[in-house]
Amino acid sequence: MNDPLPLFGLTTTPLELISFVLSVATVALDIRQVHWAWLFAIVSSATYAVVFFHSRLYGDMGLQFVFIGTAVWGWHQWLRGGKMHHGLSVSTLSSSGRIGCLVAWLAGFLLLSFFLRTYTDTDVPYIDAFLTAGSLVGQILLARKKVENWHVWIVVDALYVGLYLYKQLTLTAILYALFILLAWIGLRTWRRALEADMAAPPGTINAS
Repeated sequence: MNDPLPLFGLTTTPLELISFVLSVATVALDIRQVHWAWLFAIVSSATYAVVFFHSRLYGDMGLQFVFIGTAVWGWHQWLRGGKMHHGLSVSTLSSSGRIGCLVAWLAGFLLLSFFLRTYTDTDVPYIDAFLTAGSLVGQILLARKKVENWHVWIVVDALYVGLYLYKQLTLTAILYALFILLAWIGLRTWRRALEADMAAPPGTINAS
């Protein structure tokens, strides 16, 4: 599954191609707030863990296992994490919540960069750590249906494009370029959903 596979002039592998398709499906379902997105996230994270291992992107590889855990939690949150154990509705972070996310991102970067630099043979410890920490923040915000998750993903995905091009994971770089567009669509879609929820009569339950 990791043998080279020519594809429209690109060099990829069957496993990377499968991961690509599953990841696009995941984000498309996230945008529509379909809870089955988390099942696709679990499978795509498992396949991408193998892809990143072979590319020595150990931070990203470990991140996939964390993604699997948060996907299970996020699935439950979307279905039962709201008031009266109903599904969550889209919401925004408070000012203190935004500051907390930035602090968590910085702390994650410092810890992960030290670990990767000290205990692995990666040649990109700092950018790998920065993007891994940011992805964790984005995933948690996504699980809680916070609009700001899309802001995080836009920043992270843009930087990932450069990293994956450097690592010659061209198809994955294209995927993350597509993710930037999808994150922008997700941001606009969730903002509209938030505005609709705020305009709804009190006591109305969001069915998403």
